Amino acid sequence: MPVPENKARISVRVYPNAGRNEVVSLINGVFRVRITAPPVKGKANKELVAFLSRLLGTSKDSISIIKGHANRNKLVVIDGLSQNAILKLLLPCKDK
Repeated sequence: MPVPENKARISVRVYPNAGRNEVVSLINGVFRVRITAPPVKGKANKELVAFLSRLLGTSKDSISIIKGHANRNKLVVIDGLSQNAILKLLLPCKDK
């Protein structure tokens, strides 16, 4: 199913309890993201949304985890940005 131009879906593998929040890599279409929060009571999910929001310059409300709430592998939807815009914004972050 095609994704609308103003909505993007990304696959994310989260590594909680990291030393800092960072996008580590993009491997086989999955972003590897380190998050400082622990995977307890949704803290890592909230931190992931906040981190992506800062990187992408969008509100937290425009980012939704639609699959994988209790799993490291997540499917995230971002409203208001295209798939290409997401890639351009997140790929440079992997080296930070």
